[in-house]
Amino acid sequence: MMQAKKLLPPFLLGLFLLLLWQLACIVFKIPQYLLPTPLEITQEIIRNFTTLIYDTVLTCIEAVLGFIIANILALSLAVCMVYVRNLDKAVMPIAIALKTTPIVAMAPLLLLWFGTGIAPKVMAAALICFFPALVNSIKGFSALQENEEDLFRIYNASKTQILQKLRFFRASPFIFSALRISSSLAIVGAIIGEFVGANRGIGYVILVSSYHLETVRMFAALVMVAGAGVVFYSVISFFDRRIINWVQTPSDEIRLESPPKVITPGERT
Repeated sequence: MMQAKKLLPPFLLGLFLLLLWQLACIVFKIPQYLLPTPLEITQEIIRNFTTLIYDTVLTCIEAVLGFIIANILALSLAVCMVYVRNLDKAVMPIAIALKTTPIVAMAPLLLLWFGTGIAPKVMAAALICFFPALVNSIKGFSALQENEEDLFRIYNASKTQILQKLRFFRASPFIFSALRISSSLAIVGAIIGEFVGANRGIGYVILVSSYHLETVRMFAALVMVAGAGVVFYSVISFFDRRIINWVQTPSDEIRLESPPKVITPGERT
């Protein structure tokens, strides 16, 4: 019931915007090649659903593989930075350089290096996901409260135990925040890789549709991409809520016990 109440406002807002879109296209007589109506887009999705869902699934596979590779590498590198002094000073300039280089400019190189198969799309998705995952992981592993690590050392905890039971505990909210960001970026990276060189995938559908001015088909592909992004983000958020199971108690929910009653000598029996 609570989940349904949360979904109701965005559903109603989305429905209102779709109706406004439909009415605007009819009232102002906007040509279909400029802006198709939601009804026309829905009809296009129904007519070519099998093809669109196949291309969407292919793009999602590329995005998920890149997402997994990027987050595993970023998490492993962040762990190394915790224990290897000055490693962050060597790695962060390279990571920032990769981040500031447009993925569109690197996509042709990936196509040249890895061929025309699935590999360049996976690498494009991984590159665009890597930097947010790395930065958030480093910040999370460093988010220790005062003297927490010293307390673990007093009890003779090993570095592995400190990493597993303390640093990962503190870093989990930051890591899942990076995962939510990367879930959307991964699909963007895969689509950019498909723009450069592909014969299937939702990015290929968008590119070919734009060449032939098939605006309705292009919008249908965009709707499929948006839906895939929402599903991917929702899956990560679901695991976030299940795994991150500690919540700080709000100050207005704190209940103080009443002080013990002081019995005076006269009240003793």
